[in-house]
Amino acid sequence: MPDAQYIQNTSFSSHQFIQLALDNQVLKFGEFVLKSGRVSPYFFNAGLLATGEMLSLLARGYADALAKQMAAQSNKELVIFGAAYKGIPFVAATAQALWQHHGINAKWGYNRKEAKTHGEGGNLVGADVSGKAVWVLDDVITAGTAMREVVDILEQAGASVAGIIVALDRKEKGRGEHSAIQELAANLQVPVQALVDIDDLISYLADADSQDKEAAQLAKMQHYREQYGV
Repeated sequence: MPDAQYIQNTSFSSHQFIQLALDNQVLKFGEFVLKSGRVSPYFFNAGLLATGEMLSLLARGYADALAKQMAAQSNKELVIFGAAYKGIPFVAATAQALWQHHGINAKWGYNRKEAKTHGEGGNLVGADVSGKAVWVLDDVITAGTAMREVVDILEQAGASVAGIIVALDRKEKGRGEHSAIQELAANLQVPVQALVDIDDLISYLADADSQDKEAAQLAKMQHYREQYGV
């Protein structure tokens, strides 16, 4: 059993996250048909980040990345946002990790799928984002469609996007020669970064014990990267 104290008190490790994701079936190697029609040698299912250990490590990754961003900026106010539904536990856990590990008292909020028509009403919950530059947390950006919807929600609330952090960057070409993350960064003119990307997965496999299964999987990942990567 992993040492929970070790996870709590150390910085985010991409290698540790990959291993934990594999152990919990969040990350799988094999053959998976994506919506694009591409046959991917791996699949990342953020819906299975369903243990305290997994969520704590992921939140630490987001928190470490945000703390670095804040250290480079003069504005010390931090507002983070998670899109319903998967983004809600991500942003809540990250706010706790920011306070516990970095002493940053971040404000956080999220959206409802359907606007509330009674009580306080509206489709946003948590911190008031009006007039604020907000960091958005997400799991994976594929085509960028869902993230653009989040940007629209924030803009309608009078907020702007300060940057975006995702758990995994597949670093794949979209319709052109750029990835969805590269396109978002260019269109929004904000930083878009990932905690782990396909190159980290390839490095993990390359460092694994040299067995036939791992060697075959590494070759498939390298081929996929060469074929579709940016």
